[in-house]
Amino acid sequence: MPEPRIALVTGAGRGIGAATARTLARRGYDVAVNCVRDTAAAERVAADVQALGRRALVVRADVADEVAVRSMFEAIDRGLGRLSALVNNAGIVDRKARFDEMSVVRWRRMFDINVLGALLCTRAAVRRMSTRHGGAGGAIVNLSSVAARLGAPAMYVDYAASKGAIESFTVGLGRELADEGVRVNAVSPGIVDTEIHADSGDAERAHKSAPLIPMQRPGAAQEIAEAIAWLLSDEASYATGTVLTVSGGR
Repeated sequence: MPEPRIALVTGAGRGIGAATARTLARRGYDVAVNCVRDTAAAERVAADVQALGRRALVVRADVADEVAVRSMFEAIDRGLGRLSALVNNAGIVDRKARFDEMSVVRWRRMFDINVLGALLCTRAAVRRMSTRHGGAGGAIVNLSSVAARLGAPAMYVDYAASKGAIESFTVGLGRELADEGVRVNAVSPGIVDTEIHADSGDAERAHKSAPLIPMQRPGAAQEIAEAIAWLLSDEASYATGTVLTVSGGR
């Protein structure tokens, strides 16, 4: 009997992460649902995964904390088994601001979560997946943003810079691990209708921005989740080091 496919989705309590956890469950994955604070939301996502006939494990951890990440992966080892898929979805934005108004505290938080968090989780995953470490292979998808290309001027260039780092990381690591059975790709969403916009001070930003999008509407979390699931799947077996833009043409 083949081993179950096991995925960790970080920041899976809401938005794209929650949609991805549910989508992967429908595709036959057991899912570790990561959250940092809202355990109740993560538990609801886990219940949805279980309702789809798959195992679920809620793992609370700050992805920017090395010790917490180590403990999270050990909990997954014990509770679900060897990881075969990682989705580095956890990330933050901040209030709309000019660059020269931003604080170092803001920058450190942005890069700690958006970049260091992805690096820490990926290192732990690679040590389990790579054939160099005795693993059976696997796939990793990082969440970028079209902000990496557009720059988000007068809004959050620090967020854009963090996503630029994620794209460079994806390309480099995809090539580094290409002969070790681990594929590394990224999805670069455009404006998506999720709760994250409230964190930037404008909960209605996604819909207000519709005229800027060639398709004249924001994306849905489910549309991004489908792209993530495809990159994790065997159908994308020849794709690595790739950034897939899903932005409604923006």
